[in-house]
Amino acid sequence: MHKRKSVRQFTSDPVPDEVLRGLLADAARAPSGGNLQPWRIYVLNGESMAKLREHLAGQPPIEKPEYDIYPAELGEPYRTNRFAVGEAMYATLGIAREDKDGRRRQFAHNNDFFGAPAAMFCFVDRGMGKPQWSDLGMFLQTFMLLAVERGLGTCAQEYWAVRHGAVRSFVGAPENEMLFCGMAIGHVDESAAINTLVSERMPLEMWANFL
Repeated sequence: MHKRKSVRQFTSDPVPDEVLRGLLADAARAPSGGNLQPWRIYVLNGESMAKLREHLAGQPPIEKPEYDIYPAELGEPYRTNRFAVGEAMYATLGIAREDKDGRRRQFAHNNDFFGAPAAMFCFVDRGMGKPQWSDLGMFLQTFMLLAVERGLGTCAQEYWAVRHGAVRSFVGAPENEMLFCGMAIGHVDESAAINTLVSERMPLEMWANFL
């Protein structure tokens, strides 16, 4: 758990398809209410990653997301938590708050999966509800922990919710499936300053009550 983090710079070292298949098969043992197993996964690796990058270049850069990534009125302590991790991330790169262009350039690296050689998109049937979305979270977390065990890094990216149309047209997902997130997968670039970020967690006393 303490080794897992959101990796935002990867090496170009390849990840074999068989490794990804094994991780996905094991992650599918994650809890799933009623055993619905609502995740629908599209994997990109090698040549398909290169083709996606070419495809995105000809697509609209930003679309209206199909769901709210964050609540419109984000109260405390959530607003502070979000602000603090953003400031800490840009600080590792020496990008000041007033450097809007620098922040936009860094944000744009989402489109490249931060240089990862492999990735996946997680979709869910539009007929599913909030309990099934929680199943997606457990599946994705399980995958990320298993990836750490295999010496790999990951970054779950809800960013792709603002490019759902471009992604759908590339992977060929049916209309009844909604894009939840993407995930970058690869070997961690240990020399990258941004990968030194360790996000803070609130003290236990702020969110746990022992009765």
